[in-house]
Parts: sequence; structure tokens; C-alpha cells
Amino acid sequence: MKTLTLSTAGLAIASAAALTFVSNPVQAQSASISHALIVQDNVALRAAPRDSANAQAQLWQGELVELRGERVDYVQVWDHKRERGGFVRASQLRRVSFAPTDADGLLSVLRFVKDTPGSEGLAFGYSAAWLKAASASQVNSTQGAEVLDAIGTAAERLARHASSSGMSKAQQEAASAQLDAAQRYGIRFESFAQDGMDAKMTVCYDGEVFARLLAMPAATAEQRARAVLALTRSDCEDPALALKKPLEHSKNQEWRASVIDKAETQGLPAYVANKVQMRRASLWSSVAYDRARSGKATAAQAAQRSLDALGAINKTELPEEDMAAFNDAVMRVNASRWAAVEITTHNTHPAIVTTAGSTPGETCVSMILGHATVAKRCTYGVVWNASFSLNREATAATLAVQPQNGWREMWVFRKQGGQWSIDVLVPAAVHPEVGYVELAGWVPGGQQMLVAREARGEGKYKRSYEVMDLPTLTTQRQASDPSILGAFQRWQQPAWKQLSVSLR
Repeated sequence: MKTLTLSTAGLAIASAAALTFVSNPVQAQSASISHALIVQDNVALRAAPRDSANAQAQLWQGELVELRGERVDYVQVWDHKRERGGFVRASQLRRVSFAPTDADGLLSVLRFVKDTPGSEGLAFGYSAAWLKAASASQVNSTQGAEVLDAIGTAAERLARHASSSGMSKAQQEAASAQLDAAQRYGIRFESFAQDGMDAKMTVCYDGEVFARLLAMPAATAEQRARAVLALTRSDCEDPALALKKPLEHSKNQEWRASVIDKAETQGLPAYVANKVQMRRASLWSSVAYDRARSGKATAAQAAQRSLDALGAINKTELPEEDMAAFNDAVMRVNASRWAAVEITTHNTHPAIVTTAGSTPGETCVSMILGHATVAKRCTYGVVWNASFSLNREATAATLAVQPQNGWREMWVFRKQGGQWSIDVLVPAAVHPEVGYVELAGWVPGGQQMLVAREARGEGKYKRSYEVMDLPTLTTQRQASDPSILGAFQRWQQPAWKQLSVSLR
């Protein structure tokens, strides 16, 4: 991420605006030059001042043109980007002035259009006009922070609109043209192909203005919160990064966690503070997983930070549209929460021992009885040794293993016919996205165990509490609320109830 000073931020964007507005240095010397912004989409630039004239090009909302004259109810304009002139109806454009005395008027119009869906192009145009008209002190003031926030918010909204599914071909073409018009102001976008059943292209704003906004002391708490939430979107990260470049992905997660910590929640509206805490919890849980995978002792600190952030969420102030994000944050935090638990030595028989596998990154888990290995399985996931639990009869045990970020499985060791075996329980029978499965308790007798599961994948979400048959590993009873199941009331482990965030 670039480190920018306050003055650099203002001057860089003002320079970009100046290049956009005046591309001819000779013309720039003329004080009589006037410009206008196109205020509609798909505006025809005609060869003559009449509707029947041929269209030279199609102009889009927010594009800047130079005024050359007027004919009837048409305005003759010149488009420097396309290097082409023509006529546009007067009702389809608005004149703008870059005089310092007009800066306040430009800001007033910007405040009107910046939060209006469909007016993103006007927000870009009036923002650039204000940056050109404003003084250096204004650019570096609360007004400058407000304008940068308007640019970033409009860019983020346009990117989300362009990512919408179900658009017709005409709508897709319009969205593409709107993105192209925004890019003329130096606003850049990236596209990422998302995995899963609902695979689609996600368009993302690159966040340059938000990064500059965070460098401004004049930015308010709400502006900083919007900036960090936009800069840390999980769907705006290359999905292939974790698989192809894990070290780069790990560094990116650390950077994103440091960015979300730049937002102070004190003084924010409760629902906005919740958004920041949910993102913070998710990111620090990811950092905990990556650090544990690399064998770093600081994984415990990251896991605790994720738990603290989750605990700071005010659940009574969660709007309905944020419930999915809240559930995902809970699952991610719960998946790596064992990193915050200190490993204690248990004199259990049998016991488990972990050793390095034959290939880099592989861990092998062995169950030891006496001096013999009675069961062994290897994995490339993170083995949470602190989670090991043996039932009272010493005929079954469980171990939490996390094969990927946000997805934690459970290994079940069972003794049948004098032989030990290892089976894997998954959070759900879906393409792994986010979820966990964990032991909630042992039922005396060695025939049953209590299990909690929660997962989201392939567009489905489910949370359940189950009484599972140990010999067959089939679910005998399940419910969405553990209080409904008598076995949970009698035999759930106090440690599970204390440590898990499943009971929220």
C-alpha cells in the first residue's frame, strides 16, 4: 500500500482533475473556456443540431465536454478524450465553472448527487470540478475529506452495480460504459472471478481515494470507517492468491487487518461500528490461521483479537441485511479460536503426537497407546492440538483440524473390534467456503457424542446441534437450538460452552 502525505493526496487528485478538464495547453491559457458535464447516460453526440443527424459518439453521465457554441436548443461541444466535436441537447448537460469563487456551489451540488444511486458519474464530475476550483487549504480540510469520501463511495457503489447478476445485455453495456467514463477521471477498477456454485465476475474499485482519505487527519470517524470497509472487502481479493501465492496472501491478510484497525468505533452509529467489528473479527481470525500455519507464536494474539472484536458486536443493533456477515464472522472466528487456547499436557491413554510429514507443510497425527502407534493420518491443514478430547470410556476421541481459512473439520478416532480408525467429519457436504464442526460433549456409555455444526456454501446456510451415534457416525437427533435436545442439557461440556462462539 502506498504511503501518502496529506498534501500529496490533495495535489495528486487536483492534478488528475486538471488533466481531465484541459488537455490542450494552448486552450488552457484562455480564461473564457467553459465546460459542461453530461448529466444523462447514452447521450448522442450528433453531427448537426437536429435529432435526425448522425450520432458521432455516445456520451455518458459525468463526462466532461468543452463548450464551443449554441444552435437552437443544442450546444456545440468538443470531446477532448475522443478528439471529436458535435452537438448535444442543452437539457442533457450542465455548465460547470472552475473559478475559486464557485467551489462552494460545486460542493453543494456534489452533496446532493453523491448518495443518489445512478448519479455516480455526476459525483465524479462535480468532485473533479471542485478539486480544480478549490484552494490547497480547502483540499486539505474537512471539505477535501468530504469530497474524497464522495468519490470513493460513488466508485464503490458503481462497482457493486456493475457486479450485479441478472442484468440484460443492454444493462451490461451501460455498466461497462459507466466504468469507462469513471476511469477517465483516474478511477480504476479491477475484476475477480469468484469460485463456487454462484461463480461470477466481481468488479471492485481499487480504493486509491480511500487510501488517501485515511492519510488525512481531517477525515471523520464515519469517513474512515467507510474507507477501511471498502479497502478490506474479502470478495475484492483474488481467490487464486491463497492457492498460488500463499505467502503473498498471508501478507495481504496482515495488511488488511492493519487497515481495519485504523477505524475507531467510538462515536460511530452502532450499526456502523458493528460492521467494523465484524470485519475486524473475520480478518484477525484469518491472520491467526495463517500465523499458526507458519508456526508463529503470535497466532494466539491474533485469535484473541478476533474473539475480542466479535464480543464487541452489539447484536441488538444488527440490521437484517447484516446477519449473513455476522454469521460468517462467527464461523471464521470459531474456526480458528483454538489458536487462543494454551496447549496443556494431558496424561491420556491413548494420546496423540504430531510430527512433520514427508513433504513440506504436511503434519502427521499419530495415536499412541503404550509405545505403539494404533492410528495415523496426515494433513496439510492446521492441527489444533489443544482441542484433543478423549471420552470417559477411552474408546473415542476427537481433534480439530483446519484445512483452510474459515473451514474447520473434526477428526474422530474410534476403537472398534480392538482396532482404532480415524474418520473426518465436515461442517457440511458442500464446496468448502466457511464453517466448522466441533465436539460439544460425550454421552456416558461410549455410544454417542454431541456435535455442533455451522456452515455456508453453495448458497446455503445451516446451523445445527446433533446427537450422533458413535459406531456409525450418523445423526440420531438434531435441532437448531441446543436447549431442545435433552442430551445437550445433561452432557454438554462446560469447556465447550465457555470457549465456543456457537452459542451466541
